[in-house]
Amino acid sequence: MNTVQNGKGDLPRNNWGPDWYAGYEAIGWHNNGESIMNRLHSIESRHINPEARSILRQFQVSPAEAPNFLGVLAKSLAVMRAYASSKHALAHGQLTARQRRQIALAVAEINGCAYCVLRHSSTDAEADLSGEDIRLARRAAAEDPRDDAMLRFTQAVVLQRGEIRDDDLSAVRLAGFSESEIIEIVANIALNIFTNYLSLIARTEAEFPPGQSDGPSLHTAAKAAGAQA
Repeated sequence: MNTVQNGKGDLPRNNWGPDWYAGYEAIGWHNNGESIMNRLHSIESRHINPEARSILRQFQVSPAEAPNFLGVLAKSLAVMRAYASSKHALAHGQLTARQRRQIALAVAEINGCAYCVLRHSSTDAEADLSGEDIRLARRAAAEDPRDDAMLRFTQAVVLQRGEIRDDDLSAVRLAGFSESEIIEIVANIALNIFTNYLSLIARTEAEFPPGQSDGPSLHTAAKAAGAQA
């Protein structure tokens, strides 16, 4: 088994099998055949204020069509502003859409956020991830050596809660990432941890069955949108 070090012993790299989606039943899709009720509910479209509606349009969705995660987020205008602004800024950073999506998949897998893995597995021409790319990213791995180093670093940061070894940082530097790019990797990790945790706390219900990939991508929309601060 592949492992990473945390200074206290080896930690296993995520090694969940290709039938991971079946595990969605255990995480939140169903409970003994019954759908688990959301603990935090999506806001009703008629209650969304004009600024929140404007932010949703920047994600290329109408209030009635908003993914459940954005529906939950819309209950806090301050958090929705911060999320949209962060997505927009990182979409215009140095990391590619493909790399950002790989990070999102790796982080969601580590945190056991089934909803986020499903959404980040959706088809996105800009991110250009094949089914095999998605499978590897969920294991914090990639065929491209540079992307693989980025994902190994991502996994180390999340599993070790930032207390990485010097070797972890050296490895991503040796792969060709500048300090500014490394900081962006950490920022993308942090944003995805937020979405994972909120989705897990809310028990956000997926808009589509496990194994399917419908619904708008938040990644492409974020880059196209001029999100407001």
